[in-house]
Amino acid sequence: QVQLVESGGASVQAGGSLTLSCVYFRYDYSSLCMAWFRQAPGKEREFVSSIDSDGGTTYADSVKGRFTISQDTAKDTLYLQMNSLKPEDTAMYFCAAEMRDSGCYDTARRYTYWGQGTQVTVSS
Repeated sequence: QVQLVESGGASVQAGGSLTLSCVYFRYDYSSLCMAWFRQAPGKEREFVSSIDSDGGTTYADSVKGRFTISQDTAKDTLYLQMNSLKPEDTAMYFCAAEMRDSGCYDTARRYTYWGQGTQVTVSS
């Protein structure tokens, strides 16, 4: 079982930067696939980025070159560095985890564990 707690959401101006954090608590040391998703009002939850147990990363085309996913395994913390933010990045951002030896998913339904979300609002 894995518990996830996000933080770092805020209101920022377009062009600004934010770093989201997700601390994860787990009861064994199974390999994890970790990801960020986001959901805007009235829209489906969409994939943002993932990092697998080997450190391999994947990004949605909409954030490629602007967002960076990373993790500090010593602190059991996942990060999402977001630069050059746009109003269309406004959403609730969720951290997700799935036990998996290698690789990762870009589909929300493949993840078992979710955080409560942190709100990011980007104004023009």
